[in-house]
Amino acid sequence: MIIIQVAGGLGNQMQQYAMYTKLKKCGKDVLLDLSWFDEQNQKRLLAPRTCELKLFPELPMELCSSAQRDEFLKSSVLRKALGKLLPGSGAIFTEQKMYHPEIFTFDHKYLCGFFLCQKYYDDIMPQLCELFRFPAHSNRQLQERNLDIMKEMDHTPSVSVHLRRGDYLTDPENQALFGNIATQAYYEAAMDYFLNRNPETHFYIFSNDTAYVHEHYADPARYTVVDWNNGRDSLLDMELMSHCQGNICANSTFSFWGARLNRRPDKEVIRTFVMRNNQPCDPEQMHDYWKGWILMDRDGKII
Repeated sequence: MIIIQVAGGLGNQMQQYAMYTKLKKCGKDVLLDLSWFDEQNQKRLLAPRTCELKLFPELPMELCSSAQRDEFLKSSVLRKALGKLLPGSGAIFTEQKMYHPEIFTFDHKYLCGFFLCQKYYDDIMPQLCELFRFPAHSNRQLQERNLDIMKEMDHTPSVSVHLRRGDYLTDPENQALFGNIATQAYYEAAMDYFLNRNPETHFYIFSNDTAYVHEHYADPARYTVVDWNNGRDSLLDMELMSHCQGNICANSTFSFWGARLNRRPDKEVIRTFVMRNNQPCDPEQMHDYWKGWILMDRDGKII
Protein backbone atom coordinates (compact mmCIF):
# COMPACT_ATOMS: atom_id res chain seq x y z
CA MET A 1 0.00 0.00 0.00
CA ILE A 2 1.11 3.55 -0.81
CA ILE A 3 -0.39 6.58 0.90
CA ILE A 4 0.14 10.09 -0.47
CA GLN A 5 -0.22 13.06 1.86
CA VAL A 6 -2.31 15.85 0.33
CA ALA A 7 -1.15 19.28 1.55
CA GLY A 8 -0.61 22.86 0.47
CA GLY A 9 -2.55 25.01 -1.97
CA LEU A 10 -4.65 23.93 -4.93
CA GLY A 11 -1.77 23.58 -7.41
CA ASN A 12 0.20 21.35 -5.03
CA GLN A 13 -2.90 19.32 -4.20
CA MET A 14 -3.44 18.71 -7.92
CA GLN A 15 0.16 17.53 -8.29
CA GLN A 16 -0.25 15.09 -5.42
CA TYR A 17 -3.46 13.85 -7.03
CA ALA A 18 -1.64 13.51 -10.36
CA MET A 19 0.98 11.32 -8.65
CA TYR A 20 -1.83 9.29 -7.09
CA THR A 21 -3.38 8.79 -10.53
CA LYS A 22 -0.04 7.86 -12.12
CA LEU A 23 0.78 5.28 -9.45
CA LYS A 24 -2.69 3.76 -9.76
CA LYS A 25 -2.13 3.50 -13.52
CA CYS A 26 1.11 1.66 -12.72
CA GLY A 27 -0.94 -0.93 -10.83
CA LYS A 28 -0.09 0.28 -7.32
CA ASP A 29 -2.47 0.15 -4.35
CA VAL A 30 -2.66 3.88 -3.58
CA LEU A 31 -4.67 5.95 -1.11
CA LEU A 32 -4.82 9.66 -0.28
CA ASP A 33 -4.43 11.14 3.20
CA LEU A 34 -6.39 14.37 3.76
CA SER A 35 -5.65 14.67 7.48
CA TRP A 36 -3.34 17.68 6.91
CA PHE A 37 -6.53 19.71 6.45
CA ASP A 38 -7.99 18.69 9.82
CA GLU A 39 -9.02 21.69 11.90
CA GLN A 40 -6.45 21.06 14.63
CA ASN A 41 -3.61 20.94 12.10
CA GLN A 42 -4.75 24.12 10.34
CA LYS A 43 -4.90 26.08 13.58
CA ARG A 44 -1.11 25.86 13.75
CA LEU A 45 -0.59 27.40 10.30
CA LEU A 46 -0.18 31.08 9.47
CA ALA A 47 -2.10 30.56 6.20
CA PRO A 48 -4.76 27.88 6.76
CA ARG A 49 -5.81 25.82 3.75
CA THR A 50 -8.75 23.67 2.75
CA CYS A 51 -8.84 20.62 0.53
CA GLU A 52 -9.73 22.32 -2.74
CA LEU A 53 -9.61 19.06 -4.67
CA LYS A 54 -13.18 18.66 -3.44
CA LEU A 55 -14.19 21.61 -5.62
CA PHE A 56 -13.79 19.46 -8.74
CA PRO A 57 -17.14 17.70 -9.27
CA GLU A 58 -17.09 13.94 -8.73
CA LEU A 59 -13.30 13.72 -8.60
CA PRO A 60 -12.66 10.08 -7.61
CA MET A 61 -10.55 9.71 -4.47
CA GLU A 62 -9.79 6.67 -2.34
CA LEU A 63 -8.92 7.86 1.15
CA CYS A 64 -6.91 6.09 3.82
CA SER A 65 -8.29 5.37 7.26
CA SER A 66 -6.61 6.63 10.41
CA ALA A 67 -5.47 3.07 11.12
CA GLN A 68 -3.85 2.77 7.70
CA ARG A 69 -2.13 6.12 8.17
CA ASP A 70 -0.90 5.17 11.65
CA GLU A 71 0.64 2.01 10.22
CA PHE A 72 3.20 4.27 8.54
CA LEU A 73 3.40 7.28 10.84
CA LYS A 74 3.52 5.44 14.17
CA SER A 75 6.42 3.17 13.34
CA SER A 76 8.16 1.07 15.93
CA VAL A 77 11.48 2.16 17.46
CA LEU A 78 13.24 -0.60 15.52
CA ARG A 79 11.73 0.54 12.23
CA LYS A 80 12.74 4.16 12.85
CA ALA A 81 16.29 3.09 13.71
CA LEU A 82 16.49 1.04 10.51
CA GLY A 83 15.30 4.03 8.51
CA LYS A 84 18.17 6.13 9.89
CA LEU A 85 20.76 3.45 9.16
CA LEU A 86 19.46 2.72 5.66
CA PRO A 87 18.01 5.90 4.13
CA GLY A 88 15.05 5.09 1.92
CA SER A 89 14.21 1.93 3.81
CA GLY A 90 11.85 3.67 6.25
CA ALA A 91 8.09 3.80 5.96
CA ILE A 92 7.99 7.53 5.18
CA PHE A 93 9.44 8.96 1.96
CA THR A 94 10.02 12.72 1.81
CA GLU A 95 10.73 14.43 -1.49
CA GLN A 96 14.24 15.91 -1.61
CA LYS A 97 14.78 16.88 -5.27
CA MET A 98 12.87 17.66 -8.45
CA TYR A 99 12.48 14.10 -9.69
CA HIS A 100 12.61 10.77 -7.86
CA PRO A 101 12.29 7.85 -10.31
CA GLU A 102 12.57 5.40 -7.40
CA ILE A 103 9.02 6.31 -6.37
CA PHE A 104 7.74 3.99 -9.07
CA THR A 105 9.48 1.04 -7.41
CA PHE A 106 7.71 1.55 -4.06
CA ASP A 107 4.98 -0.77 -2.85
CA HIS A 108 4.75 0.18 0.82
CA LYS A 109 5.43 3.85 1.57
CA TYR A 110 3.88 7.03 2.92
CA LEU A 111 4.81 9.79 0.44
CA CYS A 112 5.34 13.42 1.44
CA GLY A 113 6.06 15.92 -1.33
CA PHE A 114 4.66 18.31 -3.91
CA PHE A 115 5.76 16.34 -7.03
CA LEU A 116 6.00 19.42 -9.20
CA CYS A 117 8.02 17.84 -12.01
CA GLN A 118 6.07 17.43 -15.24
CA LYS A 119 7.93 14.21 -16.06
CA TYR A 120 6.09 12.34 -13.30
CA TYR A 121 2.75 12.41 -15.09
CA ASP A 122 3.22 14.00 -18.51
CA ASP A 123 2.06 10.79 -20.20
CA ILE A 124 -1.31 10.80 -18.39
CA MET A 125 -2.20 14.47 -18.91
CA PRO A 126 -5.16 13.57 -21.19
CA GLN A 127 -6.60 11.47 -18.35
CA LEU A 128 -5.97 14.25 -15.82
CA CYS A 129 -7.70 16.76 -18.11
CA GLU A 130 -10.78 14.55 -17.98
CA LEU A 131 -10.62 14.13 -14.21
CA PHE A 132 -10.15 17.82 -13.35
CA ARG A 133 -13.57 19.06 -14.50
CA PHE A 134 -14.33 22.58 -13.35
CA PRO A 135 -17.52 23.58 -11.54
CA ALA A 136 -19.78 26.38 -12.72
CA HIS A 137 -19.28 29.83 -11.20
CA SER A 138 -21.44 30.43 -8.13
CA ASN A 139 -22.77 33.57 -9.84
CA ARG A 140 -24.76 32.81 -13.00
CA GLN A 141 -23.87 36.11 -14.67
CA LEU A 142 -20.16 35.59 -14.04
CA GLN A 143 -20.46 32.03 -15.34
CA GLU A 144 -21.82 33.48 -18.60
CA ARG A 145 -18.97 35.97 -18.63
CA ASN A 146 -16.45 33.13 -18.28
CA LEU A 147 -18.11 31.20 -21.13
CA ASP A 148 -17.93 34.27 -23.37
CA ILE A 149 -14.25 34.79 -22.54
CA MET A 150 -13.48 31.13 -23.28
CA LYS A 151 -15.10 31.48 -26.71
CA GLU A 152 -12.94 34.53 -27.39
CA MET A 153 -9.83 32.63 -26.31
CA ASP A 154 -10.71 29.63 -28.47
CA HIS A 155 -11.06 31.67 -31.66
CA THR A 156 -8.42 34.39 -31.36
CA PRO A 157 -4.63 34.52 -30.82
CA SER A 158 -4.90 34.46 -27.02
CA VAL A 159 -2.23 34.18 -24.35
CA SER A 160 -2.69 33.94 -20.59
CA VAL A 161 -0.28 35.81 -18.32
CA HIS A 162 -0.16 34.88 -14.64
CA LEU A 163 1.51 37.31 -12.24
CA ARG A 164 1.93 35.94 -8.72
CA ARG A 165 2.59 38.88 -6.45
CA GLY A 166 1.10 39.35 -2.97
CA ASP A 167 2.98 37.09 -0.55
CA TYR A 168 5.87 36.72 -3.03
CA LEU A 169 6.61 40.39 -2.31
CA THR A 170 5.29 41.03 1.20
CA ASP A 171 6.27 37.89 3.11
CA PRO A 172 10.06 37.92 3.78
CA GLU A 173 10.37 34.12 3.70
CA ASN A 174 8.42 33.75 0.46
CA GLN A 175 10.20 36.72 -1.07
CA ALA A 176 13.58 35.12 -0.37
CA LEU A 177 12.44 31.79 -1.79
CA PHE A 178 10.29 32.85 -4.78
CA GLY A 179 10.93 36.55 -5.36
CA ASN A 180 12.72 38.16 -8.33
CA ILE A 181 12.24 35.11 -10.57
CA ALA A 182 9.21 36.05 -12.67
CA THR A 183 10.57 39.57 -13.24
CA GLN A 184 9.26 42.39 -15.40
CA ALA A 185 12.02 41.51 -17.90
CA TYR A 186 10.72 37.93 -17.97
CA TYR A 187 7.14 39.00 -18.69
CA GLU A 188 8.14 41.55 -21.33
CA ALA A 189 10.30 39.01 -23.18
CA ALA A 190 7.63 36.31 -22.92
CA MET A 191 4.94 38.61 -24.34
CA ASP A 192 7.32 39.75 -27.10
CA TYR A 193 7.83 36.08 -27.99
CA PHE A 194 4.13 35.75 -28.80
CA LEU A 195 3.79 39.20 -30.40
CA ASN A 196 6.64 38.36 -32.79
CA ARG A 197 4.62 35.33 -33.92
CA ASN A 198 1.36 37.22 -34.18
CA PRO A 199 1.12 40.99 -33.64
CA GLU A 200 -2.62 40.56 -33.01
CA THR A 201 -2.05 38.51 -29.86
CA HIS A 202 -4.38 39.45 -27.03
CA PHE A 203 -3.19 38.89 -23.45
CA TYR A 204 -5.46 37.82 -20.60
CA ILE A 205 -3.95 38.92 -17.30
CA PHE A 206 -4.46 36.93 -14.09
CA SER A 207 -3.04 38.04 -10.75
CA ASN A 208 -3.57 38.22 -7.01
CA ASP A 209 -2.68 41.94 -7.25
CA THR A 210 -5.48 43.46 -9.31
CA ALA A 211 -4.50 47.07 -8.55
CA TYR A 212 -1.03 46.48 -10.02
CA VAL A 213 -2.25 44.77 -13.22
CA HIS A 214 -5.00 47.35 -13.85
CA GLU A 215 -2.33 50.05 -13.68
CA HIS A 216 0.28 48.28 -15.81
CA TYR A 217 -1.96 46.51 -18.33
CA ALA A 218 -4.62 49.16 -18.89
CA ASP A 219 -4.95 49.06 -22.71
CA PRO A 220 -8.16 47.08 -23.40
CA ALA A 221 -7.17 46.61 -27.03
CA ARG A 222 -4.17 44.55 -25.93
CA TYR A 223 -5.08 43.25 -22.46
CA THR A 224 -8.04 41.83 -20.59
CA VAL A 225 -7.62 41.79 -16.81
CA VAL A 226 -9.56 38.84 -15.37
CA ASP A 227 -10.51 39.86 -11.84
CA TRP A 228 -13.98 38.43 -11.19
CA ASN A 229 -13.24 34.84 -10.15
CA ASN A 230 -12.69 35.15 -6.40
CA GLY A 231 -12.91 33.02 -3.27
CA ARG A 232 -14.14 29.50 -4.02
CA ASP A 233 -14.51 30.51 -7.66
CA SER A 234 -10.83 31.48 -8.04
CA LEU A 235 -9.93 28.08 -9.53
CA LEU A 236 -11.95 29.10 -12.59
CA ASP A 237 -9.05 31.35 -13.58
CA MET A 238 -7.21 28.10 -14.22
CA GLU A 239 -9.98 26.95 -16.56
CA LEU A 240 -9.76 30.21 -18.50
CA MET A 241 -5.98 29.91 -18.80
CA SER A 242 -6.40 26.44 -20.27
CA HIS A 243 -8.36 27.85 -23.24
CA CYS A 244 -5.59 30.15 -24.44
CA GLN A 245 -3.34 29.44 -27.39
CA GLY A 246 -0.33 30.31 -25.24
CA ASN A 247 0.46 30.43 -21.54
CA ILE A 248 2.99 32.60 -19.72
CA CYS A 249 3.46 31.15 -16.24
CA ALA A 250 4.65 32.65 -13.00
CA ASN A 251 6.80 30.44 -10.78
CA SER A 252 3.50 29.17 -9.43
CA THR A 253 1.85 25.78 -9.53
CA PHE A 254 -1.50 27.47 -10.19
CA SER A 255 -0.37 28.82 -13.57
CA PHE A 256 1.45 25.56 -14.34
CA TRP A 257 -1.90 23.79 -14.08
CA GLY A 258 -3.56 26.38 -16.30
CA ALA A 259 -0.99 25.39 -18.93
CA ARG A 260 -1.08 21.65 -18.20
CA LEU A 261 -4.83 21.47 -18.68
CA ASN A 262 -4.57 23.32 -22.00
CA ARG A 263 -5.68 20.73 -24.59
CA ARG A 264 -4.89 22.80 -27.68
CA PRO A 265 -2.49 20.96 -30.00
CA ASP A 266 -0.95 24.29 -31.06
CA LYS A 267 -0.30 25.57 -27.54
CA GLU A 268 3.01 27.11 -26.50
CA VAL A 269 3.93 27.42 -22.84
CA ILE A 270 6.60 29.62 -21.28
CA ARG A 271 7.64 29.03 -17.68
CA THR A 272 10.38 30.43 -15.47
CA PHE A 273 13.61 28.46 -15.73
CA VAL A 274 13.79 28.13 -11.94
CA MET A 275 10.96 27.74 -9.46
CA ARG A 276 12.81 28.70 -6.28
CA ASN A 277 15.91 30.75 -5.55
CA ASN A 278 17.51 27.93 -3.54
CA GLN A 279 17.10 25.26 -6.23
CA PRO A 280 19.96 24.84 -8.73
CA CYS A 281 18.76 23.86 -12.21
CA ASP A 282 20.65 22.13 -15.01
CA PRO A 283 19.35 23.19 -18.46
CA GLU A 284 19.60 19.73 -20.04
CA GLN A 285 17.89 18.14 -17.06
CA MET A 286 15.14 20.78 -17.00
CA HIS A 287 14.34 20.21 -20.67
CA ASP A 288 14.00 16.50 -19.89
CA TYR A 289 11.74 17.20 -16.92
CA TRP A 290 9.57 19.74 -18.81
CA LYS A 291 9.47 18.45 -22.38
CA GLY A 292 7.93 20.86 -24.86
CA TRP A 293 7.86 23.81 -22.43
CA ILE A 294 9.82 26.98 -23.21
CA LEU A 295 12.16 27.81 -20.32
CA MET A 296 13.02 31.47 -19.80
CA ASP A 297 15.29 33.00 -17.16
CA ARG A 298 14.69 36.11 -15.06
CA ASP A 299 16.44 38.29 -17.67
CA GLY A 300 14.08 37.16 -20.41
CA LYS A 301 16.51 34.80 -22.12
CA ILE A 302 15.25 31.46 -23.46
CA ILE A 303 17.35 28.64 -22.03
